[in-house]
Amino acid sequence: MRVEYHPAVEGELREIRDYYEQRSPGLGVAFLDEFERQVLALAATPERWMVVTGDIRRCLMRRFPYVIYFRRAGSDRIRITVVKHQRRHPQFGRDRTYCRVVGMAYNGIGRAIN
Repeated sequence: MRVEYHPAVEGELREIRDYYEQRSPGLGVAFLDEFERQVLALAATPERWMVVTGDIRRCLMRRFPYVIYFRRAGSDRIRITVVKHQRRHPQFGRDRTYCRVVGMAYNGIGRAIN
């Protein structure tokens, strides 16, 4: 399954990683690892996750209080549109539609963030 990311997702991940790294060295990397595991789960079973509205689905991360919003984009692609804290406003990022192809899910965007 091909995974596409909205351009803002990279910045969101970088900001979250930096926040956790400041709190405890290595925790930011642990966040990115957990994010990549969740992306693999999304790609493997996209229909499993709860529908939020229309074609937008959400996945709660297990270890961290973040949610991933995504859309199914055909039979072989998903588009990750938002990564946000669970306490953030529910409408945050739901209007995002444009995505760019970053890579396959198993390559992960988390490894590309410096």
